[in-house]
Amino acid sequence: MTHEIIRPPDLATPSGFAHAVVSTGGRTVWLAGQTALDAEGSIVAAGDVVTQMDQALGNLLTALDAAGGRPEHLVSMTIYIVDVEDYQSRAREIGAVWRRRIGAHYPAMAGIGVARLWDADALVEVAGVAVIN
Repeated sequence: MTHEIIRPPDLATPSGFAHAVVSTGGRTVWLAGQTALDAEGSIVAAGDVVTQMDQALGNLLTALDAAGGRPEHLVSMTIYIVDVEDYQSRAREIGAVWRRRIGAHYPAMAGIGVARLWDADALVEVAGVAVIN
């Protein structure tokens, strides 16, 4: 199984994402959207997008691990964001969370601003696709 990051020369250099990822071989895992729910089903850190992103990524990686995958198997992710300006203003902190949880691996990604998420206190939701051995 291989993942090839595609960097089209006609597009701006990506920062924190890949424009495209080609994956060959392996088993595809679709990861449901994860918010900042703790083990008891409550949203953690109401109002704090960085802590919520940490929890949401942790939840996504827990589901990926249960399927036999690791962070480097992620080929695509979508991040749903309630307050895009707040998310952007805390990008450095969120980037640090990303690097601690996932490292320097950046799949094809989209960030989408939304009016609200299923849980009213949730500020972010992350969903993904992975291809694993």
